[in-house]
Amino acid sequence: MNACLKSLLVALVGLAVSLSSVCERQAMAQRDRFATLRSRMVELYIAAEGVKDKRVLDAMRSTPRHEFVARQHLNQAYFDMALAIGASQTISPPFVVAYMTEQLEPKAEDVVLEIGTGSGYQAAVLSPLVKEVYTIEIVESLGKKAKAKLRNLGYENVHVKVGDGYKGWPEHAPFDKIIVTCSPEDIPQPLVDQLKDGGRMVIPLGERYQQTLYLFTKQDGKLVQEALLPTLFVPMTGAAEEERDVLPDPLNPSLTNGSFEEIVEKNGKPVGWHYTREFEVREDAESPAGERYMAFVNRQAGRFSQALQAFPIDGTKVRQLTLEVTVRGENVRPGTNSFQIAAAAIGFYDRNRRLLGEDPAATWRGSFDWREEKLQVRVPPQAREAILRIGLLGGTGEIHFDNLRLSKSN
Repeated sequence: MNACLKSLLVALVGLAVSLSSVCERQAMAQRDRFATLRSRMVELYIAAEGVKDKRVLDAMRSTPRHEFVARQHLNQAYFDMALAIGASQTISPPFVVAYMTEQLEPKAEDVVLEIGTGSGYQAAVLSPLVKEVYTIEIVESLGKKAKAKLRNLGYENVHVKVGDGYKGWPEHAPFDKIIVTCSPEDIPQPLVDQLKDGGRMVIPLGERYQQTLYLFTKQDGKLVQEALLPTLFVPMTGAAEEERDVLPDPLNPSLTNGSFEEIVEKNGKPVGWHYTREFEVREDAESPAGERYMAFVNRQAGRFSQALQAFPIDGTKVRQLTLEVTVRGENVRPGTNSFQIAAAAIGFYDRNRRLLGEDPAATWRGSFDWREEKLQVRVPPQAREAILRIGLLGGTGEIHFDNLRLSKSN
């Protein structure tokens, strides 16, 4: 080998080593960045909202949520929000995953059944907390993808099956715990049969857009029920869908409990409103409608104080919505930027649950007494679902809502 060729080979080897080192440093920096974001997510969105179980918090800190979201949502992986994963399904917000996991009271010796694998994230969170996780996904493409992802990431105690979760997984029953991440109207009897006596089941139940998360414990063969909080999950399909009595009406959108008179007795959360943060349902005989109203209070700029309610809508038939609301403000100010402000905003989603955009129907500042407002919102023709958000969306002060009503106006 002549000197020139030898020098070239040495240079190429040196370049390859240098590039490898750069890539390794970049990968390490990326891992450190994600670890920092996970820690921040746990502190801001999970521990601060009441989840206390140390094992659950540790599992949330160590589970790489960014591995389970679509590439286009990578920068949103550690925000406390649901994200589309394809096939009209979503990955649940981190708080919801942590809260449901804590309610399950996972033990190291538990064998757990999960209905609704989705991306595989909930199963990954459960993996270090229990002995075995059996998880079922009805959408074949999602089930196969989640199985490969969990295997590649080393979750050896997670077993994925493509099938109808309504039927459970009788070959591995009975289960110590069952967690359901999609919503039927009623509990499937096969899941009741496959739960051990003394076992716990966490499941959302109800209509498509009006659901409550329940904890059931099995005692002497019977289920004891405890309502936890209002929530919103994708519907359980398959056999559960065939049994559904109440179907959504996308041509006549409306709101439930817009005057906040109905509350969950255990925790004071308003029925019909999910994902509530930094709020109080206050009683006042002189409130504009009934005896209660919703108060959002926030002193930390950038922190979200909010409540959400979802509803179906067909944008090809409903072109405009009218939102009526009675509102009062006390020293309401923007947060860390102009987008963080007291508002009522409606986000629209297509049939695959991809966000089409969010229209701030109204924003508020300053201090003012109760006043009625009538707001008009355009509906994108691709819209099939919508979510109304109200509150101090990153802003500070206090804002009070009552007597919210929604109707089509075209």
